[in-house]
Amino acid sequence: MPVITLPDGTKKTYDAPVTAAQVAADIGAGLAKAALGAKIDGVLCDLGIKISRDAHLAIVTPKKRDGTIDPDALFLVRHSAAHIMAEAISNLFPGVQLVYGPPVEQGFYYDMAFPAGQIPSADDFTKIEQEMARIVAEDRPFTRFEMSATDGMAKANSEGSKYKIDNAQRACDAAKTSGADATLSWYATGTPGKNWEDLCRGPHVPTTARVAAYKVTTLASSYWHGDEKSDRLTRVYGTAFASKAELDAHMKQLEEAKLRDHRVIGKQLQLFHIDEMVGQGLVLWKPNGAVIRQELQTFIGEALRQQGYHQVFTPHIGKLDLYRTSGHFPYYRESQYPPIIDHESMSALAKEGCTCADLSNRLEKGEIEGYLLKPMNCPHHIRIFASEPRSWRDLPVRLAEFGTVYRWEQSGEIGGLTRVRGFTQDDAHLFCREDQVAHELQGCLKLVKLIFGTLGMKDYRVRVGLRGPESDKYVGLAENWDKAEQACRDAAQSLGVPFSEEPGEAAFYGPKIDFVVRDVIGRSWQLGTVQVDYNLPIRFDLSYQGADNKTHRPVMIHRAPFGSLERFTGVLIEHFAGAFPLWLSPEQVRVLPISEKSDAYAQELHAALHQAGLRTTLDTTSERVQNRIRIAAEQKIPVTAIVGPRDAERRVVSIRLHGKAENAGEMPFDDFVAALVSDYRTRASETLVGKITPAAK
Repeated sequence: MPVITLPDGTKKTYDAPVTAAQVAADIGAGLAKAALGAKIDGVLCDLGIKISRDAHLAIVTPKKRDGTIDPDALFLVRHSAAHIMAEAISNLFPGVQLVYGPPVEQGFYYDMAFPAGQIPSADDFTKIEQEMARIVAEDRPFTRFEMSATDGMAKANSEGSKYKIDNAQRACDAAKTSGADATLSWYATGTPGKNWEDLCRGPHVPTTARVAAYKVTTLASSYWHGDEKSDRLTRVYGTAFASKAELDAHMKQLEEAKLRDHRVIGKQLQLFHIDEMVGQGLVLWKPNGAVIRQELQTFIGEALRQQGYHQVFTPHIGKLDLYRTSGHFPYYRESQYPPIIDHESMSALAKEGCTCADLSNRLEKGEIEGYLLKPMNCPHHIRIFASEPRSWRDLPVRLAEFGTVYRWEQSGEIGGLTRVRGFTQDDAHLFCREDQVAHELQGCLKLVKLIFGTLGMKDYRVRVGLRGPESDKYVGLAENWDKAEQACRDAAQSLGVPFSEEPGEAAFYGPKIDFVVRDVIGRSWQLGTVQVDYNLPIRFDLSYQGADNKTHRPVMIHRAPFGSLERFTGVLIEHFAGAFPLWLSPEQVRVLPISEKSDAYAQELHAALHQAGLRTTLDTTSERVQNRIRIAAEQKIPVTAIVGPRDAERRVVSIRLHGKAENAGEMPFDDFVAALVSDYRTRASETLVGKITPAAK
């Protein structure tokens, strides 16, 4: 006799097992009609799953109570749309083999192996969507059926797809590892054995008709299991929503995003370059991009000095024992560059006939020493803290570094500045007493708020990453985790902005606070993180002498407000569409003389701006002035100063601001320079130029 507890605390008692769909119907016909799925004790499920025990139940509908799109609803719709697209493509391209098709942040994809010469192109998207429309119109139910591991593997083998056989075997192996019963599940869009079906864990919407709006968006290459040496696949991307209005808004956002693509703008403005000879995911900062990076570092550096941080520098490499102690090796081995072993050791191992597998095992066990390109800065900072005796009076110790780290990303996942293999973090580690944790967290959050406020990023939310309930990846004592998680909750609560708790999103050594920013076109970006860590101080046996003359363990706080300078800059390029505020702009002012007659006055103005510390150029080319104004606009120069003979006579400057069709007016020479200097020094989001009383004409 299950008792169902609803989100508002209401309880419903049933005499027999009940489905979420039945509970929704009992609550009301409107809810039953809107329902797409359910969360049973926090787990997203089909509406048809039977509940035979007491449980907490939430019905998932397209919109949350506040009118925003429910991300769980999007997951259900997009997962189901991936199946509908896969069925449509299977109908249109006989012989295609399906691999896997998950929902992702912007939609969904399905990896497929097409017969030679039959790979679709963008020209096929319309007919794929038309076939999807036919499947949706038939309003077929998503029907789940399960088999034992033995029967399920037999079914997969009989169907003959090596990809599905592999998926099934992996699911069985994962079940055995976790101690669960090994069963395999399929979903049919209609009747099992009659209609199209796919090996899948679910969940899905009730019927195909609930996928109301969808679009096939693009094609890309991928590899089986992400392995470049394995089968090359075609990844078909799409997106889907519960309504056409939501899809239309999303597609409009994508069009705007194309105009803001940081890879395109970065090339146009000569900000950075990715060179194949250097390596994928390794960024070359060009002079213009280096200006932005340096300005960001100067900005955060000033704030750090005010908060009592000490700048440090550490090498780009460290011994494997350092990372074995921290837990980064071998735990994160798949996302790291391979260890580096000295020549003599490698020669000796080769003579022994050591295989690659043996080498890997011996490295993992610590039988062979080596070095690792730095995947994280924290172990190096820990060793700096441990390099001298510490007293309770010394704490907190705040160590900061613009530290470059290296992670191995699959080639298919690398993109521009936002997904790279080498990146620089505005990293800091604070070592403090337990009674100082709350205050230090507030200082970290104050820093993040300063950054977002200065850059005009006012729309953000906070995500508190906690331990997952059933995971063995976390290290440390439960009581320390409890204290660290509560400290993060309290800090997030103090910010006065929306925050959510997300189990399973903690780092392996401690909980964290992430900041998720919405840019000007509504996209979400995870920027900046703060983490509380009781565990690494234990692993490295850190200590300080307390006021009681006893040895105590410090608490460690990790924080990186920008996250990485590469990713943060990529986001800023798209946020501002390359039109940076004056303080960040690589070139702040361009001076244009109308003719040779005003060259001397233009040179005087240019020299004054340069002397004042502003980044300025003088364009005295023979192009017509209107063409030079257009070029300055294309290069997104914040301020263009146009001077002619009459301006020289009256000691004024005619002003054109980026993004404005008309001139902003004119200002006296000295006031113009002073206004720009003020903008630069205060890091103003809007220029004072043109807002000061203009010179009389």
